[in-house]
Amino acid sequence: MLVTFTTKAYADITMFGDVALAMLRKMGHSATIPGAILAADVPVALSRLTAAIDAEKSSPLLADKNADEPVVSMAHRALPLINLLTAAAKTESNVMWK
Repeated sequence: MLVTFTTKAYADITMFGDVALAMLRKMGHSATIPGAILAADVPVALSRLTAAIDAEKSSPLLADKNADEPVVSMAHRALPLINLLTAAAKTESNVMWK
């Protein structure tokens, strides 16, 4: 499953479902798809997401020695969504996902 985040202030961001659901939970929202954040609530969601990501940065990454692919941190995965939320907060735009 893919989840696409949209707002009028920024380009659409598409994430794999499991990553998107984790980001939604970090923002304090349920894992309901489709969904939306009203413009007035975007700054709070952005703050919660950045706080959760900052808290995870202090934890070391556990690499899977059997995997051929490098481990991608949640901070790197969250960056496009953080940029989208920042743009939406500046322009007071709603954020939706489907």
